[in-house]
Amino acid sequence: MKKIYRSEQDLYDYALGALGRKMRTVAELKRLLRQHVPKEELGEILIALVVERLKQYKFLNDSQYAATYTRLRQENNKHGQRRVRQDLMVRGVHADVIEETLSAAYREIPEEELARQFLQRKRVAKPASEKEAARIMRMLARAGFSSGTIYKALKRLKVEEEILENIGEETETASE
Repeated sequence: MKKIYRSEQDLYDYALGALGRKMRTVAELKRLLRQHVPKEELGEILIALVVERLKQYKFLNDSQYAATYTRLRQENNKHGQRRVRQDLMVRGVHADVIEETLSAAYREIPEEELARQFLQRKRVAKPASEKEAARIMRMLARAGFSSGTIYKALKRLKVEEEILENIGEETETASE
């Protein structure tokens, strides 16, 4: 059973602990706090007060969260813009903040270079068959790369033109 907090200070202390364990967006923190307050109006008032206090002390800032999250996904996971955009949307970051953050972060490194680094990180070698090439293509798509970048990355792996055309046709047929 989850503990229910009825005072602002107790809920604030809990929220600080939660933020100390893991970086969170405003939306994520509100979802977490709703589990620990009364279901009535008092609960929403407590959450609003705590969130405002955390913002005031700069412990909660979606712009900073988005910038840090994007940088980590770019540097560590080598994810493309689409994947990071989708992840931030799921976490409740506002669309304007996402666009501003992504345009700044992905301006510095070309998507093709990031895709090359992603494949290198995953130790992907030249595919021996059309099936393996399709698997690599799906892997790159899940990582958030555009179809143009995926095509160029597969060409860089020296995938035969015929295989690329076959994969492209299968993709078009599947999306119809």
